[in-house]
Amino acid sequence: MAELEVDVDPADAGFDADRLARIDAHFDRYVQDGRLPGWLAVVRRHGRTVHVGRGGHRDVEAGLPVETDTLWRIFSMTKPITSVAAMMLAEEGLLELDDPISRWLPEFESSRVFVKGSALKPFTEPAREPIRVWHLLTHTAGLTYGFHHGHPVDAIYRAAGFDWGTPRGLDLAACCVQWASLPLLFHPGAEWNYSIATDVLGRVVEVVSGLPLDEFFSSRIFSPLGMADTGFVASSGSRLAALYVPDPASGRAVRNDAFGRLGTSRPDCLSGGGGLVSSAADYGRFTEMLLRGGELDGVRLLSPRTVSLMASNHLPGHVDLEAYGRPLFAEMPFDGHGFGLGFSVLEDPVKARTLSSAGEFAWGGAASTAFWVDPDEDLTVGFYTQLLPSSTYRLRPQLRQLVYQALVD
Repeated sequence: MAELEVDVDPADAGFDADRLARIDAHFDRYVQDGRLPGWLAVVRRHGRTVHVGRGGHRDVEAGLPVETDTLWRIFSMTKPITSVAAMMLAEEGLLELDDPISRWLPEFESSRVFVKGSALKPFTEPAREPIRVWHLLTHTAGLTYGFHHGHPVDAIYRAAGFDWGTPRGLDLAACCVQWASLPLLFHPGAEWNYSIATDVLGRVVEVVSGLPLDEFFSSRIFSPLGMADTGFVASSGSRLAALYVPDPASGRAVRNDAFGRLGTSRPDCLSGGGGLVSSAADYGRFTEMLLRGGELDGVRLLSPRTVSLMASNHLPGHVDLEAYGRPLFAEMPFDGHGFGLGFSVLEDPVKARTLSSAGEFAWGGAASTAFWVDPDEDLTVGFYTQLLPSSTYRLRPQLRQLVYQALVD
């Protein structure tokens, strides 16, 4: 298990300790008035842990506090890990970004695109070009999520059993067959839409590598990086935080066990888009590896040039997500942000109205977890809680404000 403790005087890393304490005071207010069950924040700079703040409970009903080794359902923070796995295979020459995914998943050979109509009576046409690996990595494949509720194709997904999760009994291969039978929202490459693309990418990883996704993750990423607490099944059930949702009337966090099975047993579908459980220390090692250009403690997963490519805006014309896609997250406006190969990419801090640096890459999870990597400041930040959905409060921009106001060098 990776350790998580402050190992440097904040002043030696360019931080004002009193200002860092504002992080704790701010999120403790969320706990005190019941909006969050509990939280954990980690700030690292120059390879050292500058601040670890925590408060509240991982399980309110059981009276179990948040500890530094608490395990969290990280949902879409799984996506960068799957993206790294795909790029590792690309570095080995086993796939190329321009490869049609039908090379390994023939069910996607004849994709069709929604043109008009309704969820009950859709009119479609053949896709102008195949879905490529690059489309999956950038969420420009035309795939979607059933829970979006923004397009007739979203409703088609829900009718097929794909809302918040996948139908029981279907493994990842079977899910891909089902997804391939559903229409695309748009022609591949035409727009950006957050979707099950990374789940499909996980299936590509399985077929190309010859390993189930959990085995690939374990043998090629988690074990080499010392991430013993990360996987599709929690390494310790007693350390796993419970999930909560806001009460519509009071705004207080109330327990929701709809996802109670997630992380407690091996799922039918190994979701490379949202299925992992991790600890703050483990995920911090993953983000530190990215900050260091693909290497950590003598273990190299990717080359610096590959990480640089992943952390570049791949949207055509360097447009941002507000102009190119269907942004979903009220708590994280995407003005000034593009999208790379698995992460959002900050291009214009002024347009984004943030104190962060151009070149920052980041993502978060549905239960309000988040991370970012700031190469310019040699900084990584992780935030962990378990409140669904992530749009409930503006936790992520608030955390950015609090971290950067404490950076004084």
